[in-house]
Amino acid sequence: MRHAVARLGARHGAYAVLGNHDVPAARAALGDGLLEDSSVTLNVAGKRIQIAGGHPAPGWKGGHLERLADPEADLRILLFHYPDVTQWLPPGSFDLILAGHLHGGQISVPTPRGKLRLEHLKAHHWEGLHRTPAGTLHVSRGLGTSFVPFRFLARPEATKLTLRCPAR
Repeated sequence: MRHAVARLGARHGAYAVLGNHDVPAARAALGDGLLEDSSVTLNVAGKRIQIAGGHPAPGWKGGHLERLADPEADLRILLFHYPDVTQWLPPGSFDLILAGHLHGGQISVPTPRGKLRLEHLKAHHWEGLHRTPAGTLHVSRGLGTSFVPFRFLARPEATKLTLRCPAR
């Protein structure tokens, strides 16, 4: 994993949070780029960009991540494994929230009303981009699996997002 992170060649560093199934080896491989209830602020082209990350504690129901948000940052990004974090964050806490956990449903059955997703049946946001009061949420289907080691109609993905400053 350390080799894979190094190959990213990230100009401003690589940052990550742990998932609920990650092992201690992941913590060691990510080193200083691991954000566990902490943040870094980068200066990119004269703009202050804050990247904050939360640790996915079992039974987590919010209550502290909004304190990580830097009101002075031009762009505030939160990395958090669970997309339902948006239900507990105050409005406008972060500009962009990046999450995963749901694997796009992992096993999906087509129905006339759309996909019946057989993992996390009550999820609010399965995959993709969503506007929420807490901030814009992007949920990646990710590469892994959880309760069984295969997927059906929930293709894995590694997402590359390109962020651009709006024209003024």
